Formats: sequence, structure tokens, C-alpha cells
Amino acid sequence: MRRLARLREEVETWSSLQQRIVDALELASLQDDTLSAELESEVHTIRDRLDRLELAAMLSGPYDADDAILAINAGAGGTDSQDWAQMLERMYLRWSEAHEYKTEILDRSEGEEAGIKSVTIAITGEYAYGYLRAEKGVHRLVRISPFDSARRRHTSFAQVEVLPQVETESETEISPSDLRIDTYRSGGAGGQNVQKNETAIRITHLPTGIVVTCQNERSQSQNRQNAMRVLKARLADVEREKREQELAKLKGDHVKAEWGSQIRSYVLHPYQMVKDHRTQYEAGNAQAVLDGELDGFIGAYLRDTLGSRVDRKAPVPPA
Repeated sequence: MRRLARLREEVETWSSLQQRIVDALELASLQDDTLSAELESEVHTIRDRLDRLELAAMLSGPYDADDAILAINAGAGGTDSQDWAQMLERMYLRWSEAHEYKTEILDRSEGEEAGIKSVTIAITGEYAYGYLRAEKGVHRLVRISPFDSARRRHTSFAQVEVLPQVETESETEISPSDLRIDTYRSGGAGGQNVQKNETAIRITHLPTGIVVTCQNERSQSQNRQNAMRVLKARLADVEREKREQELAKLKGDHVKAEWGSQIRSYVLHPYQMVKDHRTQYEAGNAQAVLDGELDGFIGAYLRDTLGSRVDRKAPVPPA
């Protein structure tokens, strides 16, 4: 039923756009100068809408239309990297809000002095995974450290992981005998908000060694349910990567591992610039990017990887 509703919505969307084009052509045929401003605005709207739909039409992967789980982990750099991880968390929450995606914090580990060590966010909405998979990899920040009394320039790293949420139980079957489940007390930064009961959950998948934790909810059952959501997503991603590697071997291609690869740099000093090293797409307003304006980077990456030959500006995900 979800697939049927999605297909029906796609057909209606394209039909609506087609009707707008017909109406605009009729308006242009009147050759009325007083309508030129209105016609110009409508053409601009149609072109932007077509850009979005064109990109969405190319997102035909098995999980592209699904919800996403986004995880951020602070890398080398101590407090600066933990602060950087929190900046990235804010950036993706802002991007999700601007595109009317629903977000839910599944797990969050506070830093000792500032920032966060890690966070796991469930992002719900059409094509959430399809768009956000462009963000997977290492993100690098260059700035004057606010935690350095000497005001020196520091480089910080954070790892972003993006997984598709598994919709049905049958997609990933997990045997209870393959799991080790531990409970512990959760707590906030500085020992605050420490739970007296062991509500936090740690699940280890023994065959693969994958470990997931969840401590954001006050209920142990809710934390366990959310941890299983993340575990299923990680296992599905492992299987997907195996299939892609096997296919690459058959094609004779080399698959570059993204873990540890620097995909994007955010420079705040001595100048401001954000550059994606995979597509060479750049933005001079670094603060706007950190406020969630990621559409140019996402569009450029997806067009590059999907092999689009259309020579237009990078489209934005649908609002």
C-alpha cells in the first residue's frame, strides 16, 4: 500500500506539472506585455520544480525512497572534534526541518567539556535516504579553535554514516541467539540526569561484531526497540555493500572505501569556503551551509554519481 500510494503521488505530481506547462504556454500565446512578469515567475517556478523531479526520478535504488538513519561520530581532535560533531548535528537537523522531514534522536552521547561524542538520528520522509547518502564520509573543519587560549588554527574531523531504515521484518532476519544484550545506566554530560535504573541498551550482533547503543529514552523497551531499528539498518547496509563489492569485482572496478576518506572541507579561517572533494562543488558562504543549506552539494553529488547529462544547476530536494 505504501508503494502504491507513492506511485500514485508521483503520477499526480508529473500530471500537475504538465498542466502548469500547458497553462504557461497558453499565457505566452496571448502576447500580453502586462503578463510578462507573471509569466517569467511561472517559468522560473516550473524550471525549479522540474529540476527537483528530474533528480527524484533518477533515485531508483532499492532504498532511495526510504527513510534514513544518520549517525555522526567525533573523530580525532578532542574537544574541537566533539564540538564539530555537534555543529554537524545542528546542520542536518536544520536541513531536515527546511525540507519538512521528521527527525528523532535515537541515541546521543555528550562530550566531556563541550559538543557530543556521537549522535544517531532517524530522519523520516520521502527520499530521505536517497538524498542523504550523499553525506556519507569524513567531514573536515578548519577554524580558530574557541577552546585554545592561544587562538591557534585547528583541524577537526567527524564521521557521518547514513543508513536506510529497513521497512519490513523480512528484509533483515535476526536470530535472537546471535545477539548479546546488555543494560546500563544512562547519563548526561557532567554526571547530570543520570538514570537510577538501567534503561540504556547495548546490543552486540555476534556474527558481525556490530554494536549499537541507545539511551535517549527513559524506557528500556523503547531504547531496545530503537537499538534494533539501528541494528537492522546496519546489517542491511553491510549486505548492500557486499553486493556492490561483488558487482564491482565482476566489472573489474575498484571500490573505494569511504570510511576515513575526506569528502568535504569546511574552512572558516583564514577564509570562508566549503568544498566537496568528490564533485569540486564549492560554496563561499560557509555559515549558510552550516545552517543547513546543503542542497547544492547533495544535488551535485547525485548528478555526478547518477551520470546525469543535463547541464543545469544542481537541483534541490523537494520541500
